[in-house]
Amino acid sequence: MTTTQQFALQGPTLTLRIPTLSDAPALFALASDPDVTRWFSWGPYTEETQARAYLERLPGQRRRGEQLDLVQEHRDHGIIGITGLSEFSPRDRRALVGTWFGKAFWGTGANAESKALMCHLGFDLLGLERITSIANVDNARSRRALEKAGFLHEGVLRGWHRHGDRQLDVAIVGLLRGDWEAMPERHVAYTVTGTPPEAFLTTPPGAPPS
Repeated sequence: MTTTQQFALQGPTLTLRIPTLSDAPALFALASDPDVTRWFSWGPYTEETQARAYLERLPGQRRRGEQLDLVQEHRDHGIIGITGLSEFSPRDRRALVGTWFGKAFWGTGANAESKALMCHLGFDLLGLERITSIANVDNARSRRALEKAGFLHEGVLRGWHRHGDRQLDVAIVGLLRGDWEAMPERHVAYTVTGTPPEAFLTTPPGAPPS
Protein backbone atom coordinates (compact mmCIF):
# COMPACT_ATOMS: atom_id res chain seq x y z
CA MET A 1 0.00 0.00 0.00
CA THR A 2 1.40 3.41 -0.98
CA THR A 3 1.64 6.36 1.40
CA THR A 4 -1.13 8.03 -0.62
CA GLN A 5 -3.44 5.04 -0.11
CA GLN A 6 -2.66 5.28 3.62
CA PHE A 7 -3.39 9.01 3.72
CA ALA A 8 -5.57 10.07 6.66
CA LEU A 9 -6.17 12.99 8.99
CA GLN A 10 -7.04 12.16 12.58
CA GLY A 11 -8.76 14.67 14.85
CA PRO A 12 -10.15 14.42 18.39
CA THR A 13 -12.99 12.04 17.43
CA LEU A 14 -12.88 11.68 13.63
CA THR A 15 -10.51 10.13 11.14
CA LEU A 16 -10.80 11.21 7.51
CA ARG A 17 -9.17 8.60 5.27
CA ILE A 18 -8.96 7.28 1.73
CA PRO A 19 -12.01 5.05 1.09
CA THR A 20 -11.71 1.36 0.23
CA LEU A 21 -14.14 -1.09 -1.37
CA SER A 22 -14.75 -2.64 2.06
CA ASP A 23 -16.57 0.58 3.02
CA ALA A 24 -19.44 -0.17 0.60
CA PRO A 25 -21.81 -1.86 3.10
CA ALA A 26 -21.55 0.99 5.61
CA LEU A 27 -21.99 3.71 2.97
CA PHE A 28 -24.96 1.87 1.50
CA ALA A 29 -26.62 1.69 4.91
CA LEU A 30 -26.15 5.43 5.49
CA ALA A 31 -27.08 6.67 2.00
CA SER A 32 -30.11 4.43 1.53
CA ASP A 33 -32.01 6.93 3.70
CA PRO A 34 -33.91 9.36 1.42
CA ASP A 35 -33.61 12.12 4.03
CA VAL A 36 -29.81 11.93 3.74
CA THR A 37 -29.77 12.26 -0.06
CA ARG A 38 -32.73 14.65 -0.39
CA TRP A 39 -30.61 17.49 -1.83
CA PHE A 40 -28.11 15.37 -3.76
CA SER A 41 -27.86 14.80 -7.50
CA TRP A 42 -27.86 11.06 -6.70
CA GLY A 43 -29.56 8.58 -4.39
CA PRO A 44 -30.92 7.27 -2.27
CA TYR A 45 -29.01 4.06 -2.78
CA THR A 46 -31.27 1.08 -3.43
CA GLU A 47 -28.57 -1.59 -3.58
CA GLU A 48 -25.03 -1.98 -2.31
CA THR A 49 -23.59 -2.17 -5.83
CA GLN A 50 -24.26 1.57 -6.17
CA ALA A 51 -22.01 2.34 -3.21
CA ARG A 52 -19.40 -0.01 -4.65
CA ALA A 53 -19.54 1.70 -8.07
CA TYR A 54 -18.94 5.06 -6.37
CA LEU A 55 -15.90 3.67 -4.53
CA GLU A 56 -14.52 2.07 -7.70
CA ARG A 57 -14.36 5.38 -9.56
CA LEU A 58 -12.53 7.28 -6.80
CA PRO A 59 -8.95 6.07 -7.53
CA GLY A 60 -9.13 7.37 -11.10
CA GLN A 61 -10.51 10.70 -9.93
CA ARG A 62 -7.64 11.00 -7.45
CA ARG A 63 -5.03 10.22 -10.10
CA ARG A 64 -6.50 12.86 -12.41
CA GLY A 65 -6.74 15.48 -9.65
CA GLU A 66 -10.51 15.76 -10.04
CA GLN A 67 -11.92 14.79 -6.67
CA LEU A 68 -10.48 13.90 -3.27
CA ASP A 69 -13.19 12.15 -1.26
CA LEU A 70 -12.52 10.81 2.23
CA VAL A 71 -14.47 8.50 4.50
CA GLN A 72 -15.45 10.04 7.83
CA GLU A 73 -14.86 7.45 10.54
CA HIS A 74 -15.88 8.12 14.15
CA ARG A 75 -13.74 6.55 16.87
CA ASP A 76 -16.85 5.07 18.59
CA HIS A 77 -19.41 4.70 15.80
CA GLY A 78 -17.40 3.72 12.74
CA ILE A 79 -18.17 5.19 9.33
CA ILE A 80 -20.58 8.13 9.52
CA GLY A 81 -20.32 9.74 6.07
CA ILE A 82 -18.18 11.20 3.31
CA THR A 83 -16.42 14.52 2.86
CA GLY A 84 -14.28 15.71 -0.02
CA LEU A 85 -12.78 18.41 -2.18
CA SER A 86 -13.66 18.86 -5.85
CA GLU A 87 -13.78 21.49 -8.62
CA PHE A 88 -10.10 22.26 -8.11
CA SER A 89 -8.53 25.30 -9.73
CA PRO A 90 -4.79 24.87 -9.10
CA ARG A 91 -3.92 28.24 -10.65
CA ASP A 92 -6.35 30.06 -8.37
CA ARG A 93 -5.61 27.76 -5.42
CA ARG A 94 -9.24 27.00 -4.64
CA ALA A 95 -11.58 24.03 -4.36
CA LEU A 96 -15.11 23.18 -3.29
CA VAL A 97 -15.86 21.14 -0.17
CA GLY A 98 -18.87 18.86 0.15
CA THR A 99 -19.88 16.73 3.13
CA TRP A 100 -22.65 14.35 4.08
CA PHE A 101 -23.44 12.37 7.21
CA GLY A 102 -25.79 9.57 8.13
CA LYS A 103 -28.91 11.00 9.75
CA ALA A 104 -28.01 9.72 13.21
CA PHE A 105 -25.00 12.06 13.19
CA TRP A 106 -26.79 15.27 12.23
CA GLY A 107 -26.41 17.94 14.91
CA THR A 108 -23.81 15.98 16.88
CA GLY A 109 -20.91 18.36 16.31
CA ALA A 110 -19.25 16.00 13.85
CA ASN A 111 -19.57 18.57 11.06
CA ALA A 112 -17.55 21.17 12.96
CA GLU A 113 -14.65 18.77 13.48
CA SER A 114 -14.90 17.48 9.91
CA LYS A 115 -14.77 20.98 8.44
CA ALA A 116 -11.80 21.88 10.64
CA LEU A 117 -9.92 18.82 9.38
CA MET A 118 -10.83 19.63 5.77
CA CYS A 119 -9.54 23.17 6.25
CA HIS A 120 -6.28 21.77 7.63
CA LEU A 121 -6.13 19.58 4.53
CA GLY A 122 -6.93 22.36 2.08
CA PHE A 123 -4.97 25.23 3.56
CA ASP A 124 -2.13 23.55 5.46
CA LEU A 125 -1.37 20.50 3.30
CA LEU A 126 -2.56 21.37 -0.22
CA GLY A 127 -1.76 25.08 -0.25
CA LEU A 128 -5.22 26.38 -1.11
CA GLU A 129 -6.17 30.02 -0.60
CA ARG A 130 -9.95 29.57 -0.77
CA ILE A 131 -12.46 26.81 0.02
CA THR A 132 -15.99 27.20 -1.32
CA SER A 133 -19.17 25.31 -0.53
CA ILE A 134 -22.74 25.39 -1.80
CA ALA A 135 -26.14 24.43 -0.41
CA ASN A 136 -29.62 24.49 -1.87
CA VAL A 137 -31.31 27.77 -0.98
CA ASP A 138 -34.08 25.80 0.78
CA ASN A 139 -31.67 23.57 2.72
CA ALA A 140 -31.61 25.67 5.87
CA ARG A 141 -29.92 22.98 7.98
CA SER A 142 -26.92 22.73 5.65
CA ARG A 143 -26.62 26.50 5.30
CA ARG A 144 -26.61 26.96 9.10
CA ALA A 145 -23.99 24.25 9.49
CA LEU A 146 -21.69 25.89 6.94
CA GLU A 147 -22.02 29.33 8.47
CA LYS A 148 -21.48 27.89 11.95
CA ALA A 149 -18.25 26.37 10.61
CA GLY A 150 -17.05 29.84 9.63
CA PHE A 151 -18.03 30.02 5.95
CA LEU A 152 -19.39 33.39 4.87
CA HIS A 153 -22.52 33.71 2.72
CA GLU A 154 -21.57 35.35 -0.58
CA GLY A 155 -24.71 35.16 -2.68
CA VAL A 156 -27.00 32.90 -4.70
CA LEU A 157 -26.11 31.10 -7.94
CA ARG A 158 -29.23 30.69 -10.06
CA GLY A 159 -29.91 27.39 -11.78
CA TRP A 160 -26.57 26.02 -10.61
CA HIS A 161 -27.47 22.51 -9.48
CA ARG A 162 -29.12 19.83 -11.62
CA HIS A 163 -31.50 17.84 -9.43
CA GLY A 164 -33.57 15.28 -11.30
CA ASP A 165 -35.12 17.22 -14.16
CA ARG A 166 -34.80 20.62 -12.46
CA GLN A 167 -32.16 23.35 -12.27
CA LEU A 168 -32.03 24.61 -8.68
CA ASP A 169 -30.57 27.72 -7.08
CA VAL A 170 -27.81 27.35 -4.48
CA ALA A 171 -26.37 29.60 -1.81
CA ILE A 172 -22.61 29.97 -2.14
CA VAL A 173 -20.36 30.37 0.90
CA GLY A 174 -16.61 30.77 1.10
CA LEU A 175 -13.67 30.66 3.46
CA LEU A 176 -10.31 32.31 2.74
CA ARG A 177 -6.98 31.34 4.23
CA GLY A 178 -6.91 34.56 6.26
CA ASP A 179 -10.38 33.82 7.67
CA TRP A 180 -9.29 30.33 8.65
CA GLU A 181 -6.09 31.44 10.32
CA ALA A 182 -8.06 33.80 12.58
CA MET A 183 -10.62 31.18 13.64
CA PRO A 184 -10.40 29.18 16.89
CA GLU A 185 -11.05 26.03 14.83
CA ARG A 186 -7.59 26.59 13.36
CA HIS A 187 -6.23 25.08 16.56
CA VAL A 188 -8.16 21.78 16.42
CA ALA A 189 -5.42 19.20 16.94
CA TYR A 190 -4.79 16.71 14.17
CA THR A 191 -2.23 14.22 12.95
CA VAL A 192 -1.46 13.08 9.41
CA THR A 193 -0.71 9.59 8.19
CA GLY A 194 0.78 9.09 4.73
CA THR A 195 0.87 11.82 2.09
CA PRO A 196 -1.92 13.59 0.18
CA PRO A 197 -2.22 12.71 -3.52
CA GLU A 198 0.32 14.78 -5.43
CA ALA A 199 -2.22 15.72 -8.12
CA PHE A 200 -3.95 18.03 -5.62
CA LEU A 201 -0.90 19.93 -4.40
CA THR A 202 -0.90 23.53 -5.63
CA THR A 203 2.92 23.52 -5.41
CA PRO A 204 4.43 20.12 -6.25
CA PRO A 205 7.18 18.90 -3.89
CA GLY A 206 10.50 20.55 -4.73
CA ALA A 207 8.97 23.26 -6.90
CA PRO A 208 9.23 26.95 -5.97
CA PRO A 209 5.97 28.74 -5.14
CA SER A 210 4.42 30.59 -8.08
